[in-house]
Amino acid sequence: MIALILAHPHVFWLSLGGLLLAAEMLGGNGYLLWSGVAAVVTGLAVWLMPFGWEWQGILFAALTLLAAWLWWRWLSRQVREQKPADAALNQRGQQLVGKRFTLETALVNGRGHMRVGDSSWPVLADEDLQAGIRVEVVAVEGITLRVRSC
Repeated sequence: MIALILAHPHVFWLSLGGLLLAAEMLGGNGYLLWSGVAAVVTGLAVWLMPFGWEWQGILFAALTLLAAWLWWRWLSRQVREQKPADAALNQRGQQLVGKRFTLETALVNGRGHMRVGDSSWPVLADEDLQAGIRVEVVAVEGITLRVRSC
């Protein structure tokens, strides 16, 4: 077996790459993906133009680091370009900012509750507002919606 690997080192790299990629599919964390790709590329390079084990190891390490760095750069760019709507995902109160609703009950001392869909939200305004007035959500303070008449 070792004689086969010494005679055909590309078999070792292609097998290692396949094993790393298979292990990545089982785990799915992304840790082994770039090492697996680097091993496959190293195996193809060794198959096309054979060179010593030392250079094979250096090529594998360099390709792994390069692939991981390129992935990190791409991912950080994606995070920077994230849409503002995505930033409010799972933050129901933030999604309501800018929306308009009709008060069903009057606000006394600038406080009360407002129905939004099937939920009731605590509401805070700078003034007392009568029932039936259209209001706009201008901010969220904890679980309280700050509104103003529109």
